[in-house]
Amino acid sequence: MTADKAKPPKKEYWRWTEYNWVSPDLNWRDARIVAAGVDVGSVSTQAVIMTDGELYAFASIRTGSDSSGSAFSAISRAMENTGLKLGNIHCTVGTGYGRVNIPFAHKTVTEISCHARGAIFMYGPTVRTVLDMGGQDCKAIRCDGKGRVVSFLMNDKCAAGTGRGMEVFADMLAVPVEEVGEMSLRVDEEPEPVSSTCVVFAKTEAAGLIRAGWSREKVLAAYCSAVARRVAALLERNGVEKDFAITGGIAKNAGVVSRLEKELGLQALKPRHDTQIAGAVGAAVFAGELAGKGRRQISIC
Repeated sequence: MTADKAKPPKKEYWRWTEYNWVSPDLNWRDARIVAAGVDVGSVSTQAVIMTDGELYAFASIRTGSDSSGSAFSAISRAMENTGLKLGNIHCTVGTGYGRVNIPFAHKTVTEISCHARGAIFMYGPTVRTVLDMGGQDCKAIRCDGKGRVVSFLMNDKCAAGTGRGMEVFADMLAVPVEEVGEMSLRVDEEPEPVSSTCVVFAKTEAAGLIRAGWSREKVLAAYCSAVARRVAALLERNGVEKDFAITGGIAKNAGVVSRLEKELGLQALKPRHDTQIAGAVGAAVFAGELAGKGRRQISIC
């Protein structure tokens, strides 16, 4: 046996758990309209199925090497053990980075519109500001009570402040990515944020802090604080109104969310659903409207 073969596989601390869910109270066979939304992002893919406007099933998986395969995998995972097949779904809307490559989608809608509409569904009609903290970009969105986008700003120039950036730090510090937020709060005193706005340079800076004797908790606190400040600046440039909702995977990171709330002086609404499925939820809402009108065109704004 060679030395390479004797080495145990490297643990992937960045890898989060894929999952699916089906409502125990609904049966798709009883529904007049079965609609689906599929959000193919650069890092993760979500599929949501709604029956007569209610959340019936969803799945969240890692995006693979091609968008169409990821879309099929996600919708198949959402339909798992339900007896539901693609042919039973009246309308599907695709969104996200890979939306143009979803072969079974009847229509595509931008992720900006879908996250705004999804936030209204998930948090209620009082939402006026939405922050989508995605895999490789952040979006600050202002919307009206119907989920129509009023204005938005997006940062997609660097992975800093995104899910992928957080995965890089988790892997570097050997901390499961799902534990990063809570671990970052285990500090007696809040450190200064890492100074770099680039995830590559921030990673180098963090490595230097570890060599200088900082604990992993302190380094994570410094990075989460930097993310919060960066995102707060994006939100403030676009204007922050109550009520404020956060969508996307990093919304599950308590270390970033709590620090962002302090930066803004504003409490985020508490989610009633999984924040990571918001884009797919919005797409499914659009799909339900399309199916209800009995046509394949709708005005999106």
